[in-house]
Amino acid sequence: MSLKSSTLKEANTYEVEVSVDGETFKAAVDKVYKKESKKINVPGFRKGKAPRAIIERMYGKEVFYDDAMQDCYPEALDAAAKEADLKIISVTALEATEVSEDGFTFKATVIVEPEIEIKDYKGIEVEKMSTEVTDEMIDHEIEHVRERNSRMVTVEDRAAETGDTVVIDFEGFCDGEAFDGGKSENYNLELGSGNFIPGFEDQIVGHSTDEEFTIDVKFPEEYQAENLKGKDAQFKIKLHEIKKKELPEVDDDFVKDVSEKDTVAEYREELKEQIEHRLEHEAEHDIEHKLTDAVIEKVEGEIPRQMFDNEAQNMMREMDMRLRSQGMDMNTYMKYTGMTADAVLEMYKPEAEKRVKMRLALEKIAQLEDIKPTDEEIEGEYKKMADAYQMDVEKVKEIIPTESVIADYSVELAMKLVKDNAVIK
Repeated sequence: MSLKSSTLKEANTYEVEVSVDGETFKAAVDKVYKKESKKINVPGFRKGKAPRAIIERMYGKEVFYDDAMQDCYPEALDAAAKEADLKIISVTALEATEVSEDGFTFKATVIVEPEIEIKDYKGIEVEKMSTEVTDEMIDHEIEHVRERNSRMVTVEDRAAETGDTVVIDFEGFCDGEAFDGGKSENYNLELGSGNFIPGFEDQIVGHSTDEEFTIDVKFPEEYQAENLKGKDAQFKIKLHEIKKKELPEVDDDFVKDVSEKDTVAEYREELKEQIEHRLEHEAEHDIEHKLTDAVIEKVEGEIPRQMFDNEAQNMMREMDMRLRSQGMDMNTYMKYTGMTADAVLEMYKPEAEKRVKMRLALEKIAQLEDIKPTDEEIEGEYKKMADAYQMDVEKVKEIIPTESVIADYSVELAMKLVKDNAVIK
C-alpha cells in the first residue's frame, strides 16, 4: 500500500490517491471468499461447497472485489495519512479508480485536523477567588448539621404555620362530584413546600388539630389532568396532627454527638479547616476553568465543524456508558426526559467545541515547547491505568498504543506549563 498523491482542495480538505498492491488485495479477496462462499448456492454442489473457480466462472472473477476493497480501505487510508502527515477526522468521499487482480487504486476526499496558531499563552492573568473562611460560613455549615439531626415533634398549643408538617385527610370535589386521585388519608404535607396546587397549603395555615374544614382552590390551566384544567374545586380537610421541626441546641453535647470534638470552639475550628480545604479546591478548579477559557480565546485557525460534531458524539457515548453503569441506557433516558438523540447532541455541542479547541491549543503548545513525557512518566501512566482497570500493565500496553499515552500526557504537561506561568492575582 502506498500514497500516490495528496492534494489540498480547500481549508482542511485533501484529496488523496492511494494504491493497494496485488499481494495485499489477493489476501483480502481470499478472506472474503472464505467468508462469503458459505452462503452461495451453485447447482450441482451443496451450499457453500462449490469450488472458487466454479463460483468465479458463474458470477465473474470480480465477484469478491467490492467486499475485498472495503476490507482494504481503512488500513490503506491510515497508512497513506501517516505518509502524508495528515490527521484524518472524517472521509467525505471514497471511489475506486482502477481495479484488477494486481491490486487497485482509489481516491478519497478527507477532512483533516487543522493547523492552528496560538500566542501569548504564558503570563495569562487570572483572579483567584477568595478562600477566606468567615464566621457566617461556619454558622451556615452548623445549620446544615442541625437540619440533618433535627426531629419532628407534635405541636398541641397553636394552629398550623407555614413550615409545619401536617397530617391530613382530604377529598376533592369538582362541580359537587368527587374526582379520581383527589382523596388521601393520613397524608404528611409540609406547608409552604409548594407540592400541592396554589392556594391549597396556604388555606390550611391557621387551622388547629382535629379541625374539619373546606377550602376552595382553582386548578392551573396547565394541570396534567385534562378534566381538571382551570376548574374550580373544593377540598374537605380533616387535620389530625401538626408537627414542627425541632433543631438541636448547639452546645458541647451536640458537638460530641456529631463529631469527635468535645467543645463548640474545637468543632468550629475543625469546620473552619474543612471549609478552607474545600475553598482551596474550588479556587484551584476555578483557576483552571478561567485559564481554559483564556487559552481557547487565543486559538487562531479554521476548525472543521466535523471535529465538534465528532466530540459531541463521543460525549453522548460517554453518557451512555455512565447510564449503563447505573442500570439504564441512553434510549431509556431519552424516553423519560422526552429528548431526542439530536437534542442530546445539541446540548453537548457548546462543551464539545470548548474541548476540541482546548485540545488543539494544548497540542500546539506541546509542539512549540517540545514537551514530551519521559519513559518513566509513560510507565507511570500505564501503571495508573492498570490499577484503575484492575488489569496487568502489559495487557494495558497491548490495548492502548504508546503514541496515545504520549499524546494525552503531553497535553497534561502543556496545561501544567500554562498554569505554572500564569499570573494569579
